[in-house]
Amino acid sequence: MDFLTIALIALGILFLTQAIYYAGLYSKIYRHCNASPTANSSAETPPLSVIIVAKDSTEHLKKHLPSILEQDYPQFEVIVIYDRSAEDCDDVLKLLEDKYPHLYHTFIPNTARYISHKKLGITMGIKASRYDWLVFTEADCYPQSNQWLKQMARNFTPNTEIVLGYSNYEKTTGWFNRLITFDTLLNAMRYLGMALCGHPYMGTGRNLAYRKSLYYKQKGFTSHLNLQRGEDDLFINETATGRNTRIETSPESLMCISNPEKKQAWREEKIGYMATSHFFHGAARYLMGLETCTRLLFYAVTVFILVFGILHQQWVASGVALLLWILRFVMQFMIFRQTSRELNARKFGALLPLFDLLQPVWNFRFKLQRSLRRREEFMRK
Repeated sequence: MDFLTIALIALGILFLTQAIYYAGLYSKIYRHCNASPTANSSAETPPLSVIIVAKDSTEHLKKHLPSILEQDYPQFEVIVIYDRSAEDCDDVLKLLEDKYPHLYHTFIPNTARYISHKKLGITMGIKASRYDWLVFTEADCYPQSNQWLKQMARNFTPNTEIVLGYSNYEKTTGWFNRLITFDTLLNAMRYLGMALCGHPYMGTGRNLAYRKSLYYKQKGFTSHLNLQRGEDDLFINETATGRNTRIETSPESLMCISNPEKKQAWREEKIGYMATSHFFHGAARYLMGLETCTRLLFYAVTVFILVFGILHQQWVASGVALLLWILRFVMQFMIFRQTSRELNARKFGALLPLFDLLQPVWNFRFKLQRSLRRREEFMRK
């Protein structure tokens, strides 16, 4: 068996591996959207508490908080906890409280030390909340409809303790926006897809709900209290199961994220995620790593066979490699396009292969930056 034949066999195995990921995992969201009703007026709407922890977010609160306070939902409260060590939001929140009686706020004192302010703020919000169901988002987010809470609540069944929602950045012009929307969409296809497969492994605090009783049963963030982050992804990783978790991706339930004012803010968020994902339990972390590795190897082996075949006039081998690449691209294009349509996300079209290659490079850079930093930077302060 010559070297070119071995390369073709390897390419075939890599193609099949990628096809399994796309057909078995990445296609889950749009198939779930097609199978789920867009509305459920008969669903129960238990009272709930929306909790937002804010830092340096005065303008975001002015702009976005009314769209949360004006949700079409029978009984809910909104609790905002702002970090007093940063910008003071007190005056803005007091003005909003005059108009919206179901809004309450408090602050994290600037003397609070030796604990993550984000985790402390969430804990304060949970303890102040009156209802068992808690819905979480952030100050830079706004719902795309006034049915957001109703759509999340239609998943509040007796056996459900966690509801994972979808969020992505606003679609604007520019290369950076394309980068962050692609990365966010792909990550959502992964963690929401795994949840639909019965193996949830993480969630994000921008669109998330869980029971207060689950928080107390888990003893809050005790197991990772020494980390600066992890209030959403690590907490869900520890508590979510195939039986107690549901996902909500209807158009009315989507949460939009304001574009970061500085690119560095997004990069720091990604580096922080790399620091916490290292502590994930279960096989999901390795399965996602396997997808990335087989993706890069598929591109590398394809290029090798094409170049080798052209140089040595092995046209059949080159044709097979090109055909497999086209088949994978068509499969990827269709799944991304259908998922983007269901989630009102950006469509990448012919640029998909470019972002497909660049995304692992970005993540490798973030992992490298994390490894070069001191461990104390990711610990509570």
